Amino acid sequence: MASINLIDSFQEFKDAESIDRPTLMKVLEDVFKTLLRKKYGDDENFDVIVNDQTGDLEIFRRREIVEDGEVEDENKHIALSEALQIEPDYSVGEEVYEEVDVRDFGRRAILAAKQTLAARIGDLKKNHLLKKYAERIGEIITGEVYQIWKKEILLLDDEGNELIMPKSEQIPTDFFKKGETVRAVVKKVETRNNNPIIILSRTHPSFLEKLMEIEVPEIMDGLIVIKKIVREPGERAKVAVESYDDRIDPVGACVGMKGSRIHGIVRELRNENIDIINFTANQQLLIQRSLTPARINRMEIDNEKAHVDVYLEPDQVSLAIGRKGVNIKLAQELTELSIDVFRDMPDEVLEYDIDLDEFSDEIDGWVIDEFKKVGCDTALSILELSDEDLVRRTDLEEETIKEVRLILEAEFKEDEQEEG
Repeated sequence: MASINLIDSFQEFKDAESIDRPTLMKVLEDVFKTLLRKKYGDDENFDVIVNDQTGDLEIFRRREIVEDGEVEDENKHIALSEALQIEPDYSVGEEVYEEVDVRDFGRRAILAAKQTLAARIGDLKKNHLLKKYAERIGEIITGEVYQIWKKEILLLDDEGNELIMPKSEQIPTDFFKKGETVRAVVKKVETRNNNPIIILSRTHPSFLEKLMEIEVPEIMDGLIVIKKIVREPGERAKVAVESYDDRIDPVGACVGMKGSRIHGIVRELRNENIDIINFTANQQLLIQRSLTPARINRMEIDNEKAHVDVYLEPDQVSLAIGRKGVNIKLAQELTELSIDVFRDMPDEVLEYDIDLDEFSDEIDGWVIDEFKKVGCDTALSILELSDEDLVRRTDLEEETIKEVRLILEAEFKEDEQEEG
């Protein structure tokens, strides 16, 4: 029997387990029908039979029996005398089925078929991978770290598919070892040089959202809805949640008994602080909650300019701004307002303070602006903080901060001397 075992001869066929068998069989038929067309000029009277269990292939040619001397096309017709040599009871008008030995195509043609098959199966696998992960965008998947490079890491999923996590999609404190299992969310799927690229992320807000869905059953059940998530990966995140059931406290449900639900998420996010906020349509209340853990005294909202001035006790200013200005940045993203923070001090105390703009003749304007960004808009607001605190909160050099401090202290000394 002239057959060929494709599982042995075509390794790509065996490896393409992700592709359904009927599709593979169709590809295989197409490849060999192309060979038939090249050799015989037509493939209409050929049957390609593939066994999808064993991988065996058989090709049969059908030819109609005609009277001797009436053969017009040797590929489609066979003379009666020739047919009788195959089977003695044949008659004119019947069809003769002959098996075509695959080896008759020649070694070169078989090799070309093998290459074509490999290319076709490769394309099918790529399309399957693209479709599979395009449907999983926004879902958490688990991958094993296979290779670590400077700008990205390569992971393998449970089917051996390659996944990429760029450095920009990793939490700053992430540290991975080869063979380690990593959880991330599928951010996007793209094609580069005709190859599918699956991009994973641990910094995207959807990663935190999916982690919360896993840990908080009420979110999965739709009783609690996540309205918005803003993140500074590895530093802080703010999650606005709302409950559709008055009996359920959304913040308490997300945090869990003694923080049991939120702790697992915090560990996964490398100790990222997570503020769970009860969402409200009341703008003032939302601003107040978004600046947690700071306590606000009062605020002035300008909706036309999408701006709010917030006034706090002096000891609350640093809490509102947060480390590296992260807290106020996230509050602005959450409320979609620009927020300026001011120290709310009694009138009698304000008499002894000086607005920072009063020193514009001695201190550069850009330096004053840097201080204002972190809520230090008066002389005392700077003098009350240490040099270390100011260096950490602003983008100013320690030398510049010391020069400013000397100017401010000198001004207060002059005032004291005048009063004396």
